[in-house]
Amino acid sequence: MNIAFMPLTEPTSILVNTLNRWGNDVNLKSLSQPNPSKEELEREKVLTIEDVRRRLKYQHIFLIYLENKLIGEMSYTVDPEHLFRKETGTAWISISIGEAECRGKGIGFIALAYLEEQVRKHGLQRIELGVFEFNIPALKLYEKLGYQEIGRIENFTYYDGEMRTDIRMEKRIGINFPSS
Repeated sequence: MNIAFMPLTEPTSILVNTLNRWGNDVNLKSLSQPNPSKEELEREKVLTIEDVRRRLKYQHIFLIYLENKLIGEMSYTVDPEHLFRKETGTAWISISIGEAECRGKGIGFIALAYLEEQVRKHGLQRIELGVFEFNIPALKLYEKLGYQEIGRIENFTYYDGEMRTDIRMEKRIGINFPSS
């Protein structure tokens, strides 16, 4: 399995089309972004190149490739307002394997290890994330990687006919210093 990661520096129309396809896939959207209602979950949103450029001003975005095919994206943001625990020097991370046939193959595990290393290189020592309670594969992955639950936000997102909980998790990471 040839997996590669590339920092996103300049979006292209092909990339934006792919992000729009993933972002409007109801199955993926229900796992990756909060939706306050069924209507919002089903509403199509269209990103532009300018929208992605705006994201790059505050997010560090990495593209995930399998066998030279774009299959997902991951990112971190430093000290965003939506942190559950407001600790300076925290990276909020997110990951999305956009191509359904690539999920459940261990790519997320490898990608998150890479993302954690990027966060560490940025000098940050804490990571926080949110995972919806019904996203059991992601929850198991985060636990396997050492993330611990720090809180829950009830009635956070619409899924399967009802409002569901967002589980907030954190991980403390050390900074690797080069040996002398």
